[in-house]
Amino acid sequence: MHILLSNDDGYLAEGLTALANALRAHAEISVVAPDRNRSAASNSLTLEMPLRAYTADNGFIKVDGTPTDCVHLAITGFLDREPDMVFAGINHGSNLGDDVLYSGTVAAATEGRFLGLPAVAISLTGSNPSYFETGAQVAVTLLKQLIRHPLPQDTILNVNVPDVALKNLKGYQATRLGLRHKSEPVVKSADPRGRIIYWVGPPGAEQDAGPGTDFYAINAGYVSVTPLQIDLTWYERINALKAWLPKEIDL
Repeated sequence: MHILLSNDDGYLAEGLTALANALRAHAEISVVAPDRNRSAASNSLTLEMPLRAYTADNGFIKVDGTPTDCVHLAITGFLDREPDMVFAGINHGSNLGDDVLYSGTVAAATEGRFLGLPAVAISLTGSNPSYFETGAQVAVTLLKQLIRHPLPQDTILNVNVPDVALKNLKGYQATRLGLRHKSEPVVKSADPRGRIIYWVGPPGAEQDAGPGTDFYAINAGYVSVTPLQIDLTWYERINALKAWLPKEIDL
């Protein structure tokens, strides 16, 4: 088993190190990660600039690009041996509900799946998480489960782990994505020269967070495991859209 690891917090992130140390005991690993924090990079690819990759002092490969760049580069020719699976994380903070649209961690897993490999994104909740060993052990458990009982090839697992000691986890729950309220307003400020600047506001509070959602599982002390798919088509609306569309081209 050869596993590709990446993240969006950068190659020096504590979560990435913890994940690498845990999985190294069970598989050959290759780590290709951004050279700096690229949180919320989503699925962006760098197309107008070349990518540069260097071996860092910790043995990881650092790339001056996005998480998606890292996984794409690794799978499509950079590595001598193609990996069998992609793990992204351990993210410093949760990726729940709407967060998956922006998350570089989830994007790294998505790119792995898009290129044909099983993929897992794993995140540790909280604004300043500390129990990375808990997240690492969850990753090991899920790896063993995937080896014993492989999931369909088009499955991406989005995993969120409560920031608690391993013994305090309640278990695992299969969940759906919840929903947040609209994001908080931008924060207006000024730079040292008096020019107006804006900071993106924090994400909105939980809205759809009832039983069955990832928010609910985390709040109850469970590991949330949400299956994701790449196909964004809303199939139930196709027939209604057919009826809505104009019957001919206006000339």
